[in-house]
Amino acid sequence: MQYFSEKHSAEVVIKQYENCKNLRLKKIMESAITHLHDFVKDVEPTQEEWSYVIDYLTKTGQKCDDKRQEFILLSDVLGISALVDTINNRKSINATESTVLGPFHVNNAPKRKMGENINHDGKGEPAYIFGQILDTNNNPIEHAEIDVWQANEDGFYDIQQPDVQPEMNLRGVFKTDKDGKYYFRSVKPKFYSIPTDGPVGTMISATGRHPNRPAHLHYIVSAKGYKPVVTHVFVKGSEYLDSDAVFGVKESLISEYILITDKNKIKEYGFEDQYYELEFNFVLEKTD
Repeated sequence: MQYFSEKHSAEVVIKQYENCKNLRLKKIMESAITHLHDFVKDVEPTQEEWSYVIDYLTKTGQKCDDKRQEFILLSDVLGISALVDTINNRKSINATESTVLGPFHVNNAPKRKMGENINHDGKGEPAYIFGQILDTNNNPIEHAEIDVWQANEDGFYDIQQPDVQPEMNLRGVFKTDKDGKYYFRSVKPKFYSIPTDGPVGTMISATGRHPNRPAHLHYIVSAKGYKPVVTHVFVKGSEYLDSDAVFGVKESLISEYILITDKNKIKEYGFEDQYYELEFNFVLEKTD
């Protein structure tokens, strides 16, 4: 019988899990215990510091509600969300890369007609966004679903400002036509700060980091028989591309918004003045 000691702490605790019949759970618990005990032995926290950790995690949970997920945000700023996403979404060389979901997606976004404007607060620089959904052989995918959402001109998502922004502002779900094409109207995204009024903001400030995300548009693209992709399209030239607070930027996801000033094209597309165009094509892999 081996009793608990500083030297053998992990081994003694792991032994308590030896009867776990779920082998995946057993592996996860053994690894978590090993690394957590190594962490504690490395930093040697005081009792006060460990109490602060417990209190910090408690406050993180208390900040969560049906509109906000502070634990996702904590996972994001530690780079864990990006790592889990990368491990679970290894792609073929020509498939669109994924990135983090983020804490502000909603499951009940309205289904919109192709070409509809998702910007309902009237703010921002108008944009026309279009492209194709293709398979890895460059064939168009009909009836692919495109779920899009973004922050407004002031850097907030609609669910962050329920009394300010129109409900479901800058959100929509579209379906491609027979040519796999999609197109809709929105606004050119701007960079913004992640929420800093909770425990994650406290950590960001204390460690000397900035809380900003480069300008981007969120997408979930899916189709029957294909692996869905959760991703962003980032604005070329945006601030913070090289230091995204949640480590979501990948080079293949950076694309340029082109300013359109041609009066004939402005009229043809129904804009009142100059606007931006973004073309971005998505490539989906077939499911196994």
